[in-house]
Amino acid sequence: MLHEIIVPDLAESTVEATVATWLKKSGDIVNEGEVLIELDTDKVSLEVVSPSSGQLTEISKNEGETVNVGELLGKVDDSVSSSAKSEKPVTKNEPKPQVNENPKTKPDNSEVSVTPVAKKIAEKDNIDLTKIKGSGPNGKITKNDLENKNDTQKTSTAAGPEEVIKLSRRRITIAKRLKEVQSDTVMTTTYNEVDLSSVISIRKKFQDQFIEKHGVKLGFMSFFVKATVNALQSFPHLNAELYQDELILKKYYDMGIAVATEEGLVVPVLREADKKSSAEIEKGIADLATKARERKITLEELQGGTFSITNGGVFGSLMSTPLLNPPQVGILGMHKIQEKPIAVNGEVVIRPVMVLAVTYDHRIIDGAMAVQFLVRIKNLLEDPYQLLIDA
Repeated sequence: MLHEIIVPDLAESTVEATVATWLKKSGDIVNEGEVLIELDTDKVSLEVVSPSSGQLTEISKNEGETVNVGELLGKVDDSVSSSAKSEKPVTKNEPKPQVNENPKTKPDNSEVSVTPVAKKIAEKDNIDLTKIKGSGPNGKITKNDLENKNDTQKTSTAAGPEEVIKLSRRRITIAKRLKEVQSDTVMTTTYNEVDLSSVISIRKKFQDQFIEKHGVKLGFMSFFVKATVNALQSFPHLNAELYQDELILKKYYDMGIAVATEEGLVVPVLREADKKSSAEIEKGIADLATKARERKITLEELQGGTFSITNGGVFGSLMSTPLLNPPQVGILGMHKIQEKPIAVNGEVVIRPVMVLAVTYDHRIIDGAMAVQFLVRIKNLLEDPYQLLIDA
C-alpha cells in the first residue's frame, strides 16, 4: 500500500514553505516516524516524518521548491520490507567507487560538532566543516551556516567590491507580510510618555527577594504585560480580530512577545497572561526568547496571539512606530528609558521616562479609544500598586 507524504499544517497565517532538505533518496528503506524532509517557513523549520515503514518510492517535490499545505511531497510503499534493501541490484551503484579515487578531496568531518541536516549537506556538497564557524549552541554548525557560506558571493565592480546575499525564506516572507499589512489595514499610531520611577523603585526594593524565591529577575516585562492585559480588559476592541464584516472579541489574553533572532523577528505567544503571576510571566518570556533564538520554538508557540508587545528599547531605540502583527488589531511598542526633565507639581525634576507607542487598525478602533487605552497603560505603570488591587 502506498502512503502519501503530505505538507502538514504550518504556523498561523503561513500557507507555504520551501523544501529545504531531503534526508532520504528515492528507493531508500525508511521507518515509520523517521524524519524524511526538512521544510523552511517564514517562522520555523519543520521536520516531516515518514507515515509508514517501507520504501520511499516517489519524491514529488525537490529541494528548493515551494510547497503549500496539503501538497504531496512523496510516497512510501509499505509492501517493500527492510529486507528489500539488501536485494537491490549492486549494478546501479557500480560507478560510485570512482568518487573515492582521490581520497584527499573528501574532508574529515568526524570530530566536528554539527547538526544531522548540516552533516548531510556537507557530505553531499563535499564541504570541509573544519573551516566553518558554527552559530549554534556551543559552536555547533547548523544548516544556516552552510547556506550562508554557499549563498554569499563576492564580486568586484568598477565602483568597488560588492556582496550579494541570497535572502532566506523567512526574510522574504517578512518583507511580503509587511507590505501586505500596509495594504490591508489602516495602521495609525498614538504616542505617550510614561514616568517609570515607581516601577524602578519596586524592582530595586524587591529584586533580591524575588530572585531568591523565584530564581528569576523581576524585569520590566511583567509590569508591562500586566498593565496591557488590564487595559485590554477595559478596551476589548483592541483584543480582537476582524473577520470579513465581523469583529471577533477575544475573551482570553495570549500576549505575543516580539523576539529578534538572527533570521528575523518572531512573535512567540505567552498563553493566558491574565492568569500568570509576575514570576510566571518573567520565566515564560525568558523561555520563549531562548527557544526562538536557538530555533527550538514550535509552531504551536507562534500561533493564536491576541495582542503583541515589542521592545525596541533593548537596541537603544528612543521612539519608533511598531507594525501590526495580523490578524491582531493592536500592538504596544516599548522603547529605551531615558532620564529627562519633566514638570511635577510645578517643579522641574529629572525622571526615567519611556516613550510608549500603540499602533492600531483604524478601520476598527477610533483614535479616542486608542488614546484612552494607552493612557490607561501609562497610569498603571506610573502607579503600579493599582495592579495589585485590580483597580
